[in-house]
Amino acid sequence: MKPPILIIIMATIMTGTMIVMLSSHWLLIWIGFEMNMLAIIPILMKKYNPRAMEASTKYFLTQATASMLLMMGVTINLLYSGQWVISKISNPIASIMMTTALTMKLGLSPFHFWVPEVTQGITLMSGMILLTWQKIAPMSILYQISPSINTNLLMLMALTSVLVGGWGGLNQTQLRKIMAYSSITHMGWMAAIITYNPTMMVLNLTLYILMTLSTFMLFMLNSSTTTLSLSHMWNKFPLITSMILILMLSLGGLPPLSGFIPKWMIIQELTKNNMIIIPTLMAITALLNLYFYLRLTYSTALTMFPSTNNMKMKWQFEYTKKATLLPPLIITSTMLLPLTPMLSVLD
Repeated sequence: MKPPILIIIMATIMTGTMIVMLSSHWLLIWIGFEMNMLAIIPILMKKYNPRAMEASTKYFLTQATASMLLMMGVTINLLYSGQWVISKISNPIASIMMTTALTMKLGLSPFHFWVPEVTQGITLMSGMILLTWQKIAPMSILYQISPSINTNLLMLMALTSVLVGGWGGLNQTQLRKIMAYSSITHMGWMAAIITYNPTMMVLNLTLYILMTLSTFMLFMLNSSTTTLSLSHMWNKFPLITSMILILMLSLGGLPPLSGFIPKWMIIQELTKNNMIIIPTLMAITALLNLYFYLRLTYSTALTMFPSTNNMKMKWQFEYTKKATLLPPLIITSTMLLPLTPMLSVLD
């Protein structure tokens, strides 16, 4: 793809998301979603092959269906309230339809089937955009309509998403699929908290985006798409293997790292709302995720290749790939835990 075209398409994707985030009129929001969806498809098909074509078609169909459902919900709401503004949604059916449409766009369970398929069929770069930037717009709308969302429905979706994200990733060796299932789980955690404390959801989304960005960037450095290609990394970038180890533990939500903040805060917030069983279940299911992250770290950083490569040929060549902003990304996605006391400002 030629740079000018790429710039125009990326600008359209960003504009679409910005329109969704900044407008308070339902029609404008819908237009923003459509702009974003139509502009991301050439990005998904950047390296053209049948797999990418299939992934883009699946993505297009799910997003178009979700937009249709969203428009239907908006129309029902319009008939009942007579206004296009995002405010309290008076009709429960409209609220359920909108929630369903937005969860479909995010890839929450039971609408999660497209996420691993689409992520696996596209390049690492497109996968990174799909699993980070594309989550911002639907989440911002869920944030705005959070007072009128059906809590039971969203809680059920959140629980099943955390379960599906845990079970689905267990048997995978493809890194993009693992990241997709990890994304489903994180979306589940965000959905669980959104009706109780929307600000926590924003915190979780920010940290999730930071961690996913850094992970994808480390994968892109070595063009790793399978666990096997990660296991060759110690020979090429010894330092990056340990970075992947720390990042994976952070994604799994282990205490001294940033990934622990959202889990800790969400469990605390849910227990404040007299929920015991749901956060317990979610915390137990998070162990499944931790298991497959640990499998990755084990094959990357804790196993050595049987024969030592004394020549170190790969080190002779100048490295050409740009690792944009990797150091700050890695630091923020691993070392933010000491800043948690600052969250008291949010209350």
